[in-house]
Amino acid sequence: MIALILAAGYATRLYPLTRDTPKPLLPVQGNRTILDLLVDRLEVLEEITEILIVTNDRFFHAFEQWHQQYNGPKPIRILNDGTSSPEGRLGAIGDIQFVIGREQLQDDLLVLAGDNVLGFGLEGYLDYFQKVDTDCILVRTVDDIEELQSVGVAELDAQRRVLSLEEKPQSPKTNIGVFALYIYKRSTLPLFSRYLAEGGNPDAPSYFPEWLHSRQEMRAYYTEGTIDDVGTPEAYAQMRARLGNAQEKQG
Repeated sequence: MIALILAAGYATRLYPLTRDTPKPLLPVQGNRTILDLLVDRLEVLEEITEILIVTNDRFFHAFEQWHQQYNGPKPIRILNDGTSSPEGRLGAIGDIQFVIGREQLQDDLLVLAGDNVLGFGLEGYLDYFQKVDTDCILVRTVDDIEELQSVGVAELDAQRRVLSLEEKPQSPKTNIGVFALYIYKRSTLPLFSRYLAEGGNPDAPSYFPEWLHSRQEMRAYYTEGTIDDVGTPEAYAQMRARLGNAQEKQG
């Protein structure tokens, strides 16, 4: 299995913090960055044979510098999607297809947003994927209506098969939020190019499973852990304070 970290965004809502520093490389726990914490979650997964990080031309060298200092156990490669402005970005699904095509991927694929801080390990998710042997999304119960309106929302049957999935709905059908952690079987990867060829929205990563679930079976894995996306300078400051306090308590 390959892990693909999506890190080609420009995070304009966080300016000036992210004008010269990509969001995944913002420090959140001492000097440790969002990307450091995410890679920590991947290093312990035996199934992961390689970590790919896709970024843009503007921030490519920043990730290369981070990579030069990385001394962990997993092979990592940084890929440049060639874009240099928010207006020209490929979008999350466009970047996934860019990597699939460039690398000719033929492995199962774990896709992660590079700007999320996860409060849980991924071992259970990968075990669930192996058990059900089908494409998977990660969900958790969300009771805040504004948060539901900012993520994907799923309907599931009793076996956790996905019945519907809607990105950022104004009127959510359920309280099952979908977050940017997807596992796709290798046989599904050719469908990304079909989705885009049919005019599918290349931007948010959950638009693809929204299209896919009506064409083949997809299951959902529940987590009770936290998933934090640093969307504003205020949220970033709060996260740094919270993670710093947690580190002090552990120390």
